Parts: sequence; structure tokens; C-alpha cells
Amino acid sequence: HPYWFEQLFSLHQFISWGFLLTSIVFVVQGLLLLKRHGGSQQRENFPANHDFENTVNLVEKGLYRYVRHPMYGSLLFLAWGACFKYLSVLTVGVGVLVTFFLIVTARVEEQENCAFFGDAYRDYIKRSKMFIPFVL
Repeated sequence: HPYWFEQLFSLHQFISWGFLLTSIVFVVQGLLLLKRHGGSQQRENFPANHDFENTVNLVEKGLYRYVRHPMYGSLLFLAWGACFKYLSVLTVGVGVLVTFFLIVTARVEEQENCAFFGDAYRDYIKRSKMFIPFVL
């Protein structure tokens, strides 16, 4: 915590706070859109999932129009936002590891979604980015 408010108006602090605020927007928007438009159904293959994760409708509204995994994107922005609070080899290494594991996790989830939603999800993959609109 000593690094969070040190050199408050420096470039790395602005980047950090931007990432952290974006993280909050992504997770709130993602959850609201899933609850509002996703529907819910218990799936035998995924009994440990929360209700909002077992959607029956492919959500392509709001943030989901541009990003397939806004909640993973939120974790990505959170990790890099924390990393930019104190840039070091260790924090950048952690950011890279978090990014790697989020990509792997998202790929596994995309396979599950392709199996459940079929061609509609494969088309959605072509039209959207994984975590960051217009970028990744």
C-alpha cells in the first residue's frame, strides 16, 4: 500500500488508476449484463458454476458486443493496475503470469461455450475480442 499514493500525479499512477477503474467497470457491466440477458440453467457438466455463469442465451449486448470475457478482462486490468503501482521485475512477471493464465482459462471456457452454443459462439469469436475492445 505505500506505493499506491506515492508520486500521485506520475504517469505510472495515472495508468494504474485507469486500469483499476476500468477493472471495476468491466466486472460490474459483465455481471449486470449476464444477469439481465443471459438467463440461467443448471448444467449437469458444470454443477460447481454459479447461476450467472450457466447462461442459456449468448449475450452480445453492451460490453459483450466487443469483449467475450469482460470479467477475465477485469482481472487483467486489476493485475496490471496493481503492477503499475510499483513497476519492478517481480510485478511485471506477476502481470505476465496472470495474463498467461487468464488467456488459458478463457480458451478453455471458449471450448465449453462452442460446445454449448455451437456456431453462434464461433461467429461471436470472429466479431469480438477476448478481453480488451479492439485490442486483445
